[in-house]
Amino acid sequence: MLPRFGVRVVAAVGDSPALLAAVAEHRPELVVTDVRMPPGYTDEGLRAAVALRTEDPELAVVALSQYVQHSYAGELLASGSGRSIGYLLKDRIGDVAEFAGQLRRVAEGGTVVDPEVVRQLMQRRRDPLTLLSAREREVLALMAQGHSNAAAARLLSLTEAGVAKHIGNVLTKLNLPVSDDTNRRVLAVLAYLRSRSD
Repeated sequence: MLPRFGVRVVAAVGDSPALLAAVAEHRPELVVTDVRMPPGYTDEGLRAAVALRTEDPELAVVALSQYVQHSYAGELLASGSGRSIGYLLKDRIGDVAEFAGQLRRVAEGGTVVDPEVVRQLMQRRRDPLTLLSAREREVLALMAQGHSNAAAARLLSLTEAGVAKHIGNVLTKLNLPVSDDTNRRVLAVLAYLRSRSD
């Protein structure tokens, strides 16, 4: 479809490792990725997009999805100062020529985000846990389950120092300063439990 609108496709791949390899090989001006990719069909494509933008914040990326994947959507949209980025919902793409124009806009440094994506992300901004990365939320979930740093490190294949760093980030992002009167870990777990019950 894209070549009909003057877009040259340098690679088409089926999973996130192949996507990362193709970008490294071809250095495209624009990456279009599905959020769900093999093998898990959860958020592999979106995680790959975040990784690509972390490595090269200027790389233009458009993520396509059936739904808003909250865990990484905010990270993707905030990367590269929010330039050259797009997040579109597949079922709301009705006009192919308009879609090609949106891709061109992103490739030229613009931002194209489906209004429904914006609405859902703004709603979640009220929840302080949305400030956490996916890994930080995983660490916090294990804290809430009563796991020690050592156990969390084993379960997540991290070092204990890595877990401690993530916990420090969680406490900072949840605005839980050091205090003699409170246990910050307990307050973080309470914030997590409140968020799960909403």
